[in-house]
Formats: sequence, structure tokens, C-alpha cells
Amino acid sequence: MIRAFLFDLDGVLTDTSEFHYLGWKRLADELGLSFDRQKNEALRGVSRRESLLLLLNGRPATEEEMNEWMERKNRYYIEYVSRMTPENLLPGALELLKELHQAGYKVAIVSSSKNTPLVLERLQIGEWLDAVVDGNAAARSKPAPDLFLLAAERLGVSPEECLVVEDAEAGIAAGKAAGMCTLGLGPSERVGSADYQLPDLAGVTLGWLRELIPDL
Repeated sequence: MIRAFLFDLDGVLTDTSEFHYLGWKRLADELGLSFDRQKNEALRGVSRRESLLLLLNGRPATEEEMNEWMERKNRYYIEYVSRMTPENLLPGALELLKELHQAGYKVAIVSSSKNTPLVLERLQIGEWLDAVVDGNAAARSKPAPDLFLLAAERLGVSPEECLVVEDAEAGIAAGKAAGMCTLGLGPSERVGSADYQLPDLAGVTLGWLRELIPDL
């Protein structure tokens, strides 16, 4: 039986994915690199360094240059995130978090982003969470299962008792590698390998999820 929900943050509970895109696009323009929303799809759910490598697409760069570019993109991202409020939560997200908390489920945020604490502070949802695992953890990033396994450990549940809620192919792969049930949010070309699939969390209730997922 499922006892815990492990939510990705970007693109699942809030639309910080747009801020990531704007940050990478700004950097790409400054470096004279071709980058658009279609290419941005490959960056969903992966670490900052891996995102930069995908952006560079084989263009040589020194370690010093890469570190400076990652820091620059992160400054742009924080600039956008600092303007966030609870209004930036996606439809249905807060209602579902509250319902899960009240029903006794464990809830964790599992994100590859190192800026997760800042985003959560701006969204003001800390009281509905039991654990947060992010890119600051000493663990391999998605699609490796490490972050999800660490979240399960912190929640005191087994991997088989966790439902991963993700909008990225890398996140679904990480959840499956961890031996967890997966719920993908978004189009099939991105999350089609998930055990269950929904377009988003708008209007989604615990009762509705129990009809979709028998183990709840």
C-alpha cells in the first residue's frame, strides 16, 4: 500500500520550469547558442551541470567557464524566483497537499534543484511537508534513484510504499529505478513510461486518485 507521496517541484506543484527556461535562454543568447522551448524539453528534471552540457551541445569549455556560466544562469533564475508568491502554485496543488496531510500520508518534495528551499519559502507550503530532498543533498541527481531513496529513508517508509509524482522523463526513470510507483503529469511523449498518467493536478482529489491507483 502507498503511504507516501514524493512530489517533484518544478512543473508539478509550481511553474518554476518557465523561470529555468528564461534563465537558460538568456544565457544561451549571451553565448551565441541556439536554444528554444523545444530544446528546453531535454533539460526537464536534470541537474544544472547536465543542463549546461546539453545546452553547449559539444561546444568545448573549460571547467572555469562552465562554473561561471552555471552561476550566471542561477543568478538569473533566482532573480525570477524571488518575485514568486503562493499564487504561483499550480491549480490543485495546495488543495491536494492539504488533503494528503490530513489523511495521514507522508509527503516529501524531491527536486534536483539546489534552489528548492528558496522556492518553498516563497510558496509557503512547508507546513504540509514531512521532508525535503533537493540538489544540495550528497547524492546523484535524477535519473539516478538516489534522491527518491533518500526521501523514503527520511520519511521512514520503504520504496514500495512510495508514489512518485513527476513531470519529467528523468524523474519517472528515477522513480522506477528506486522501485517506486510513478504518476506522470504531462504528455505521453514525456511521461508515457509512468505507471499512471494525468495531464496535471487541477481538480485532482485523493478520492479520485484512489480510483486511479488501487494501492492508495
